[in-house]
Amino acid sequence: MFKGKNIGVLIPAAGKGKRMGGSQSKQFLELAGKPIIVHTIEKFQQCQEVDSIVLAVDPALRETVIEMTKHYQLDKVRAIADGGKERQDSVWNGLKEMNHLGTEIVLIHDAVRPFIDTEIILKSIDAAITDNAAIVAVRPKDTVKISHENNLIYSTPDRNSVWLAQTPQAFEFKLIKKAFEEAISSGFYGTDDAMLVERLNLPVKILEGSYNNIKITTPEDIEIAELILHSIHA
Repeated sequence: MFKGKNIGVLIPAAGKGKRMGGSQSKQFLELAGKPIIVHTIEKFQQCQEVDSIVLAVDPALRETVIEMTKHYQLDKVRAIADGGKERQDSVWNGLKEMNHLGTEIVLIHDAVRPFIDTEIILKSIDAAITDNAAIVAVRPKDTVKISHENNLIYSTPDRNSVWLAQTPQAFEFKLIKKAFEEAISSGFYGTDDAMLVERLNLPVKILEGSYNNIKITTPEDIEIAELILHSIHA
């Protein structure tokens, strides 16, 4: 479907999830009897166009994650990189592992977004091939306000021009590798991967995402995730 391109997925999963509370990292909390991260990996495992999956995890959990991938038969997981201090460090370690896999297109996806669907995965791959860089995003449902530090409103942007970024964020592999190398050399840390490409003054395509593609961050999100899961299987 994608002209023989080697397509890889990188899932950084080394975060501690402090906003979730508790001692267990949020990506390993159970949702319907399985760790959240397993739900996420399975979406890419089941996508025929995906050739390989690379995880970046806390080195202390490496053996646990290896056993988890075996238990759930996630055989597209071809490498496990060490997680870094920041998410960006984890992604960079994962990209270095992908160097050995011949990856040409990479989708970078949050471990705690288990409701990504195949249609968006395929659209992301296609956009990375045709546009070199693309992200999934949704329009805000509420009016957005920009404030000063003292919480006084500075401006109200046109809601039609504002997007809320999600993942996957998809890139031509050589491009995102170059963007990371440039960021590292200047000590720059972005809040998402697309920011590093934007710093090179290169365009990034926006793809319409899904409001179901939530990032599970707080205990309330677990409840929402259970409702979404129920609605999917109803």
